[in-house]
Amino acid sequence: MASSRARATQELALAGDIHLDRGGRRFLADRRIALLEAIGECGSITAAARKAGLSYKAAWDAVAAMNNLAERPLVSAAVGGARGGGSQLTEEGRRAVQLYRLLESGLRGVVGRLQEEMHDLDRLGGLLKAIAMRTSARNQLRGTVRRVQRGPVSAEVTLDLGDGLEIVATVTREAVDELHLARGRVAMALIKASWALLAPEPAPRTSARNCLCGTVSAIKPGAVNTEVRLDLPGGRAFTAVVTRESARTLRLAVGGRCCALIKSSHVLVAVND
Repeated sequence: MASSRARATQELALAGDIHLDRGGRRFLADRRIALLEAIGECGSITAAARKAGLSYKAAWDAVAAMNNLAERPLVSAAVGGARGGGSQLTEEGRRAVQLYRLLESGLRGVVGRLQEEMHDLDRLGGLLKAIAMRTSARNQLRGTVRRVQRGPVSAEVTLDLGDGLEIVATVTREAVDELHLARGRVAMALIKASWALLAPEPAPRTSARNCLCGTVSAIKPGAVNTEVRLDLPGGRAFTAVVTRESARTLRLAVGGRCCALIKSSHVLVAVND
């Protein structure tokens, strides 16, 4: 028992990692940086996914999340379907990789110095614990509050997403006060994929306040539902889930134009503090 405990103590080492958060979500971490580096080397998200040990879907989801949360897109991806299209890092993407690796190098030096000074690492349990907000909402779009219009019970909050895109959310007056929503405040619009309706462009007139139009970049049929990804202006992406029958009726195809219609009451608003 004593020898086993001694071996465990000898094998215990201080370690740490870096992750950058934005809007309550993990924005950049080692796995995503590795994917960005692979995209830079391979020029293809499909090939980069294989090199990084990710599935095609996981790689596309990661790229969409990074582009949605970044102030400017990190990856410029051409539509190519399941076989992939040409993709490359933008200047912003290259700077993000360089910054992360620089921070990582500095962290290794700090951890190394702490390792030399620590004499009882068993007391460090839970000291370095990363906490990140998680949500089931598939679409998380970062924007700036442009307008807050209060009513007797609820309020309309308009978020400027950039590149000519905006989204309107209907929330309670209490939520406006609790989240300190006011013009100029950065906030996130959260929308579940199943809450969006799809329509060919130009979209018909409906009661839905929000209409996000883009190019179909991926279609993934399932047993009952079909997942459709739209590439929006500014390198953003939006994912909708519709029935297989609806997808067939709409004649959706990669490269075609389509619009996502979302009721303002189906948009949740979140802030990071």
